[in-house]
Amino acid sequence: MYQIDFKKPIHVFFMGIGGISMSGLAEILLSEGFRVSGSDRQKSPLTEALSARGASVYYGQKKENLAANPDLIVYTSAIKPDNPEFAAGRELGIPFLTRAQLLGQMMKNYRTPIAVSGTHGKTTTTSMLSQILLTAGKDPTLSIGGIYQAIGGNIRVGGSDYFVTEACEYTNSFLSFFPKIGIILNIEEDHMDFFKDLDDIRNSFHEFAKLLPRDGTLIINGDIPDVHKITDALSCRVVTFGSSSACDYSPSNIAYDEFGHPSFELAEPDGQRASYALRVPGLYNVYNAAAAIAAARLLDIEDDVIRKALSEFRGTDRRFEYKGKVNGITIIDDYAHHPTEITATLQAAQNYPHKTIWCVFQPHTYSRTRAFLPEFAKALSIADRIVLADIFAAREKDTLGISSKSLQEEIRKLGHECFYFPTFEEIENFLIENCTKDDLLITMGAGDVVKIGENLLHK
Repeated sequence: MYQIDFKKPIHVFFMGIGGISMSGLAEILLSEGFRVSGSDRQKSPLTEALSARGASVYYGQKKENLAANPDLIVYTSAIKPDNPEFAAGRELGIPFLTRAQLLGQMMKNYRTPIAVSGTHGKTTTTSMLSQILLTAGKDPTLSIGGIYQAIGGNIRVGGSDYFVTEACEYTNSFLSFFPKIGIILNIEEDHMDFFKDLDDIRNSFHEFAKLLPRDGTLIINGDIPDVHKITDALSCRVVTFGSSSACDYSPSNIAYDEFGHPSFELAEPDGQRASYALRVPGLYNVYNAAAAIAAARLLDIEDDVIRKALSEFRGTDRRFEYKGKVNGITIIDDYAHHPTEITATLQAAQNYPHKTIWCVFQPHTYSRTRAFLPEFAKALSIADRIVLADIFAAREKDTLGISSKSLQEEIRKLGHECFYFPTFEEIENFLIENCTKDDLLITMGAGDVVKIGENLLHK
């Protein structure tokens, strides 16, 4: 594998430079004096920001983009061998690194690299921990898988030995990392276009845990079934959080304010109990906070600093994000695209002021929709009214014989009315005619469904 010498900046080309993670890595390299170029399908705020910082960005992927003969090409799992840039790079003999390999090499430059993994909650927990470190004056470098308004984007280049990043299991990318502190929030079935089954996924998380050095620490959700099979034979320290009092960190006395924001007491390993109040909704965020608090305590951050940071944390873009009101209808947007995430978000919504909960859901990928069809139907049925958009294909092609109409039929089998429209315009017109004052409208999914709520706010 090609090894970067960060003391000797080179020219690095990013295939798909506009991605949320790739753009962040490109920005870090720019700050380190590297020459950065790259390509993407279309212009975006992220690519424009990189151009403003000195990167050369090309739109459309073609071999001519490599005319400057870069020293290294970085790519993601979405890039296939028949991609013209990929093929040209191979012909030119340019070294390649995956996005995860580059991120792993970056982590080696920091004394305390922290990697946050799990099927759900990575972006929020990474952002919570980031807020704590910033409040504590630790000056961390941050790589977040979403837009975190406190830093004005998804990346922050700090001047200390702290590096915090998300660690995604898809294509086993997190196995290229080198964390000193690792967090596992949960382990469930997902990305079944890559993994064989749940055992395969659990094995990957076990391998991730084994990456931690002897003087490192794994913070793991003690509620994960057979958690000991993940932690057995690890050389590092293991710290648990979860609902059981047997966990090192366990919340109790959970209560909610009028907007569904939880407050709770947290038992700590030394027997002490501390009280915290969040400004993001949902029970799931109590456990995200518990994981972040456990990491902060490892770094000797005081309770009053943690408490202040969490009380000021307002979440990240597309995580139960308040978008505005139109005709007395509250519009929320959420990234949930897995049945567990949908359940958690809609349960959180029940504690939020509403008359009727509307959920406009855009399924994400054909493989995920097919793998969890009954689970999606059950989760979405928590909402009072359900509207479906077409499946957002992302990296896939329609070869599996599955559609949003399939999901609509599954929901109707459960006795719930469900509406489907093939275009956003039809969905928007339907909502205008049927939503009424004091309703709560949630646009949900990992694609571009957010546009529906934004369009309604401007009509």
